[in-house]
Amino acid sequence: MEKTVYKAVIYDCDGVMFDSFEANLAFYDRIMAMLDKPPLGREDGELMRILHTCASQDVLRRIFPDDAAWNAAMRCVPAVDYRDLIPFMQMEEGFRETLDALASMVGLAVCTNRAKTMDMVLAYFDLARYFGIVMTASRVTNPKPHPEPLLKVLEHFRISPDEAIFVGDSDLDRQAAHSAGVPFVAYKADLPAFARIDRHADILPLLSGRSSPRRFNG
Repeated sequence: MEKTVYKAVIYDCDGVMFDSFEANLAFYDRIMAMLDKPPLGREDGELMRILHTCASQDVLRRIFPDDAAWNAAMRCVPAVDYRDLIPFMQMEEGFRETLDALASMVGLAVCTNRAKTMDMVLAYFDLARYFGIVMTASRVTNPKPHPEPLLKVLEHFRISPDEAIFVGDSDLDRQAAHSAGVPFVAYKADLPAFARIDRHADILPLLSGRSSPRRFNG
């Protein structure tokens, strides 16, 4: 077994483990239909970014700033059967193979702002067996960008922040990692980071110390 300089790798879900944009958009469009509202406009770039990164309660607050409308939308959330939407998700190339390689080297975890759907997604793609802990927005008081989810992962593995790496693709991920003191690896994202990778396999030499991390501060 190759020695690693880290003891855990933590993954964000959407945009890192999966291309899940179409599934997320379909989820919110189903809520809009329940409320007799038109589908969300793809031309709203900021909204499209938010629905890909934020917890559902925050996304719906952006769509429905009025309390009454937001409450009505939140009541629709449990009525959406996410099992119908999982087939819209596409696993990122090389992800499973990278997990196979990492499984004997480090602890693995998920830290996502998904709430109730993460377990069924992992089961559908047969990934649950890889992860020692899965932190979701429904399992913390404060989801990302708050550091609480990452701190709970560190507590689970009984490690210090500098013994883990968090792989994410959004500024929410970066902020959470910074606040928790965990080195942040940006996946396919132009963000300030400890290192940036474009392929999942690129994490392997970084973990083993065979490749020097590239620090990006701006």
